[in-house]
Amino acid sequence: MILEMKVPSPGESIKEVEIATWLVKDGDYVEKDQAIAEVDSDKATLELPAEMSGIITLKAEEGDTVAVGAVVCLIDTDAAKPDASTSSATVKVEEAPKAEAPKAAPAAETTYATGSASPAAKKILAEKNIDPATVSGTGKAGRITTEDAANAVPSMGTPTGGSRGSERSKLSMLRRKVAERLVAAKNETAMLTTFNEVDMTEIYKLRDQYKEEFKAKHQMGLGFMSFFTKAVTRALQLYPDVNSMIDGQEKISYDFCDISVAVSGPKGLMVPVMRNAELLSFRGVEAEIKRLALRARDGQITVDEMTGGTFTISNGGVFGSMLSTPIINPPQSGILGMHNVVDRAIVKNGQIVIAPVMFVALSYDHRIIDGRESVGFLVAVKEALENPTEILMGGNPRKALEL
Repeated sequence: MILEMKVPSPGESIKEVEIATWLVKDGDYVEKDQAIAEVDSDKATLELPAEMSGIITLKAEEGDTVAVGAVVCLIDTDAAKPDASTSSATVKVEEAPKAEAPKAAPAAETTYATGSASPAAKKILAEKNIDPATVSGTGKAGRITTEDAANAVPSMGTPTGGSRGSERSKLSMLRRKVAERLVAAKNETAMLTTFNEVDMTEIYKLRDQYKEEFKAKHQMGLGFMSFFTKAVTRALQLYPDVNSMIDGQEKISYDFCDISVAVSGPKGLMVPVMRNAELLSFRGVEAEIKRLALRARDGQITVDEMTGGTFTISNGGVFGSMLSTPIINPPQSGILGMHNVVDRAIVKNGQIVIAPVMFVALSYDHRIIDGRESVGFLVAVKEALENPTEILMGGNPRKALEL
């Protein structure tokens, strides 16, 4: 029986996908549930498993855009599985007669007109890293003189030995969609960014004191993201306009905090969502971020896990970024950018001291969020991070960390 394999629907709003990579070759024998292809939608990369065992015939090429429900391959379920001994048998190939080596072409005669130069001129040109062939000589029969060499300058458009290759490749559907959404966010929102700085001293103290015990108890690290997520969900509840979005002429406000977290995956930036993050403990946040990051890294993230979100946190600091203006993730109205932590001179109690400081940035849609809400939100985040024991842990770090 010939089975037609059709593209399944990755999500309700997705109408087409792109064949990113075939994991098998035409004519291969595939087992049921074996991954045979990776397909890109505008939201995620998904694996396509074989529905039955048999010999496969491919009906689409890598890079083809195909509609959901279209046939992309055929599987002959009646075909027998090839015998390993047969497939590994060697076939003797008759050796082809050796072709006669072509005769070398006669060397071209070098004349003054082809860039000949006096030994002194050649030395000057070599010191300037200039090819004699690019210099016009004024001597007899075009010979390059020492004066020509001294006056020669490298041509701005002339290669000097370095590689000048280029390669053209098609952007994946996911990358193209990300590009479209970023341009739309810049063009269709009144985006503005406000900045602040956070003294990370208290968070460093808590992590140094409890990270080993936290790791031993929960088998995961105690990172910055749990502190920032808790601080953000608290600030969103204090300033609900930042947790809202525009839909036409209406404002939609949410009584929950679904936090999108930007993570780097093999196909580019992914933004999976932590649902009801306001209800998660420190351990719960760390566990969920670890789970989503691993699924994004392994290409297993689903459309449902990336759909929705009321606010986004992006951590460019892991790559060394000092400061940036993150772009809103539409239709959301706000995004918080974290950056690297650097020891800086700050003033505390009238004294200049050295402290670990992180710059933070809030980009927001000014159509729905005013300056008072945006600045107040970021100040609330700063206050919580600079006094995490009292504000985020209720005065009891051990209980908050479930130790």
